Amino acid sequence: MRRIVTWSMPLVLVALASAGCIATRDWVNENLGKRQGQIDDRFARTETTVRDVGDAARVAQSRAEAAQERAETAFGRAEAAHGRADAAFGRADEVNSRLSRLWTGRNKRNVVETLHVQFGFDRADLSDGAQTALLDIIKELKSNADLTVDLEGYTDPTGPRGYNVGLSQRRVESVRRYLIENGADLARIYSVGMGPLTAVSSEHAKLRRVTVRLMVNPTD
Repeated sequence: MRRIVTWSMPLVLVALASAGCIATRDWVNENLGKRQGQIDDRFARTETTVRDVGDAARVAQSRAEAAQERAETAFGRAEAAHGRADAAFGRADEVNSRLSRLWTGRNKRNVVETLHVQFGFDRADLSDGAQTALLDIIKELKSNADLTVDLEGYTDPTGPRGYNVGLSQRRVESVRRYLIENGADLARIYSVGMGPLTAVSSEHAKLRRVTVRLMVNPTD
């Protein structure tokens, strides 16, 4: 009986040791599995974050490229507008230069006929009498291609000078438009609004006028 007990104790110790080793391996494997799962989760989250950052960077780049394209388009339009403005200023300078030359040389011509077209107070419309008188001027222009006409608009001194200059220009424009509408050649009409007359006169009605002069170049 004692010999049986003696042999049984080592077997029990071996069995316990084996069970302990198995338990230790299971615990290690379990913890390794948990750690691997945590690593996988972190990697997945990191991958998602990188992907989101990349998407945001691509969106930002696309927006920046679109903004740059819009800026280039606006710059091109601004340059085109600047070019058109330069061209318009150039044409205006040419017209002003031409008119200045023509007006400066007007005194080198001879006066054929002078007509004073009268206007009402603060008015720029033509009366029936003024229209009838201007028809005679138109007939002269049509019958003689060498004739030109000068128009000088005036006002009386009542009121601000700036307003009167504008009023004299409107009166000149009324006469010029009537001449053209009835067949006069635009290129043969020279006009200017002179503003208020400074001559002393108690009859202001005579100062509210457009002076029409038929002109001809002197013959050699």
